[in-house]
Amino acid sequence: MTSELERIKILEGKITQVVEYINRLLSENKKLKQQISEVKSEKKKFEEQAKQVVKLDENLQKYEEERKIIKDKVETIIDQIDQLGL
Repeated sequence: MTSELERIKILEGKITQVVEYINRLLSENKKLKQQISEVKSEKKKFEEQAKQVVKLDENLQKYEEERKIIKDKVETIIDQIDQLGL
């Protein structure tokens, strides 16, 4: 009978170890899920920033084109004034 009690105690100890291991895994899983959530949030922020950069780049190109047009017009006006000899 003593050996049966000892075997039950051993089994109880192993079950306790399994329960502790499962609890550690559950805790780690919870932390990993939180990290995944944070990474997804950061990814979304970076994607939004990338869209803003693209838009700003497009605006910059548009303004550079407009600036060139204005510069050309100003130079044309200056040339016309020079031709008048004023």
